[in-house]
This record gives sequence, C-alpha cells and structure tokens, in this order.
Amino acid sequence: MNKASAILSCKDVWVTFAEAGLPVEVLNGIDLEVDKGRSVAITGASGSGKSTLLQALGGLLKPTAGDIAFAGRHIDRLGARQLGTLRNRHLGFVYQFHHLLTEFTALENVAMPLLVRGDSIDSARQNATSMLSRVGLEHRVNHKPPELSGGERQRAAVARALVGEPDCVLADEPTGNLDEKTAQGVQTLMLELVNKGDNALVVATHDLALAKLLDVHYELSGGKLERIR
Repeated sequence: MNKASAILSCKDVWVTFAEAGLPVEVLNGIDLEVDKGRSVAITGASGSGKSTLLQALGGLLKPTAGDIAFAGRHIDRLGARQLGTLRNRHLGFVYQFHHLLTEFTALENVAMPLLVRGDSIDSARQNATSMLSRVGLEHRVNHKPPELSGGERQRAAVARALVGEPDCVLADEPTGNLDEKTAQGVQTLMLELVNKGDNALVVATHDLALAKLLDVHYELSGGKLERIR
C-alpha cells in the first residue's frame, strides 16, 4: 500500500488481557494499513479478536504494545480530549448492537454527533433527517429505539455513524442481527460512503459474502492477521 494514501495504520500491535492472573494474547504483532477510498474486511472465528482490533484502531482500547496512527497522528500520544475530538470528527462506529440512547428519538440520536462537534441545532437536525431518509427511516424520525424494530434500530445506528461523513468507518458485525434484505441495504449504504472518494471502511464480519464485496480481505486467527486477497 502507498503510505501517503493510508488513513489508518497500525504497526506491531499487541493486546494482552489477564485471565485468572494469566496473560492471554489476543492480538499478536498486527500490521495493517487502510488506504483512503478503500474498504477492508476482517473475518475470523468468534473470539478471534476482531472486535478488540477495531476497538484499538478506533482509540477505544489502548494496545499493550505497538503503534496506531490515524491520518499521520499517533493516537496513543493524544490526550483524552484530543482523542475524543478525533473520534467525533473523523471516525464513525457501527456495532452489532445499536447502542442508541433509548430516551432520545432516532432523529436526536443521529443528530447528537453533529451537536457534539458544534454544529447548529438546525443544521444538525437537517443533516440527521436527510441521513435517516437515506436509510429508509424518514417515517420513524420521532420514534425512540424501543419503538423501532431491530432492523430499524441498526439502520438508525448506521445513520448516526455516517451522518458526519467521517474519514473512516469502523463496523463490527454491522449486519449480524439483520434480515437479508435489510442487511443488503446497510451494506450498500456503507459502500456508498467509500465510493464517494477518500473515505475508508473497515468491517469485522463473519459474513464471507459481505467480505467479497470489499476491496481487501484479511483473516484474523491465532492473534495474527493474514491477507486473503
């Protein structure tokens, strides 16, 4: 890969947890570069460390050793406030379970990242409404998560991740709880983000059909990352 075009990279990243007082290596010297405008699939068995890797890439988990850089900035050297700003403005997260705030409407949930970064209320609401329309939820904007179906909640979560047009989206089993038709719609929406230009997408998934749609495919096994294609 061309280092000049890499938006996200990690070098010799290790993550070790303690279980019953004994060290358990989850990631074992991971090297990865994600180029602008490219989509990357990471497959692997349950418990292989896919979620751990995405959390480390997004600055949600500090690796035991190694270096992670986003747009040339080494995230382990950033303070909490700087890291929070970077995540808010440049990264989007999609999880298998939606993590929507149940006391807020779909519109309020999707608008929240924009309000946090300082957008006006009117602008945030307008952009959130537009994104909810893109995921087919224009008729559900004023409904709260308990009033939405599982597929609708996940589509709202995708809208929240994409609304700020992040430089990179990290998606952890984003279609794992969806029916086939809804899953295809979510996949299309995420891939549209990458196809627009410089945005990047990293998806951890057990779905090999989804992995085939992405530009690059890695498999995580035994703490190691192997490129499949």
